[in-house]
Amino acid sequence: MIRLFHVSDVHFGAEDPAAIAWFTALVAAERPDAVVMTGDLTMRATKREFRLGGEWLTSLGVPVTLEVGNHDIPYYWDPFRRLLSPYRRYAAVERMIERPLDLPGVTIVPLKTIARAQWRWDWSKGRVSRSALDATLALIADVPAGNLIFVAAHHPLIEGGTTGTARTHGGDTAMTALANAGAAAVLSGHVHDPFDVAVERDGRVVRMIGAGTLSKRTRKTPPAFNEIRIEGGRFETLARTMSDAAKRVVGDEAGGGGADGY
Repeated sequence: MIRLFHVSDVHFGAEDPAAIAWFTALVAAERPDAVVMTGDLTMRATKREFRLGGEWLTSLGVPVTLEVGNHDIPYYWDPFRRLLSPYRRYAAVERMIERPLDLPGVTIVPLKTIARAQWRWDWSKGRVSRSALDATLALIADVPAGNLIFVAAHHPLIEGGTTGTARTHGGDTAMTALANAGAAAVLSGHVHDPFDVAVERDGRVVRMIGAGTLSKRTRKTPPAFNEIRIEGGRFETLARTMSDAAKRVVGDEAGGGGADGY
């Protein structure tokens, strides 16, 4: 069995030290095959926050892939750095960013959903550009036959019924394209509450799986992350919180974007 720990929105600078310690201890004790971090490692994209976040991810001692969240690039009030050099402070985590991971029977590929600027007031919301989608589809095309494909993004591509929203421009189109390419699930963060819902597109089912937060900025759910268990071409998601034992969100379903619904 392959086990992924899917974590998001740690927000170093507004992190919850108890939640960080809890997650770190679980990684040490249970040794998942990989950690998928779907963005907002930092709160304000400062050098110190990236250094602390990088040290923490490195200390986990397992393979890590990291997506960039909207909090990981400079804010609107620093427009020159946001537009001209938004990624200069990533040195501590650079090798982890948008890193595809190949595990036995499972491949994780990145999808960029942030933008330096948008034609709307709230730049914190998601956007999938044509070039970003094409890059992800190209990676999927190279995945070994038979592997389950998980796409890692920061913003949910479509809304998952949570209080927080992503309102991702281009997300609906991307969801259809990923379904047709054979993706089994899209992992995301941003909304700070866990969810796992099935989306049907063109006769294929793709799971949208969102992680909670390990920061102090909780919403409806206490600090949480997802455990994804994969075996025999099937997978299940468990949302694990500091207040409860691991709990099943959605049962194991056929993976791979197949035609079987549930």
